[in-house]
Amino acid sequence: MTEPAHPLVDAVKPLVDALGADFVATGEARAEDVVLHWEGDPVVAVRLPHLGAALDRLLAEMVRQFGGPLAELGREDKQRVVRVLEERGAFTIRHGVESVAAALGVSRFTVYNYLNREQSQ
Repeated sequence: MTEPAHPLVDAVKPLVDALGADFVATGEARAEDVVLHWEGDPVVAVRLPHLGAALDRLLAEMVRQFGGPLAELGREDKQRVVRVLEERGAFTIRHGVESVAAALGVSRFTVYNYLNREQSQ
């Protein structure tokens, strides 16, 4: 959908993009969509993404923040990536450690070491 030109849409677009969500016309909104109102009138709906893609979005955000493939980062940056992903709940997702390890080009054991090191500080 092409978002309607409205200040509310402009204001929340960065958040919607960061969440991996989509704008939906209010007439096409489903019960699970979040309808945004402006001065009492519906403006646009937001369709939240499926959780199955959450870890992929988190890893893509890390690639963007760190400026390239995660496997090419140095040890300290990889530790920072693990710290940020831990803060964002990446390791509560099933197979999160395995997926992060693969993206970082390290073993699961190494990711667990990074997590344990963070918890001991």
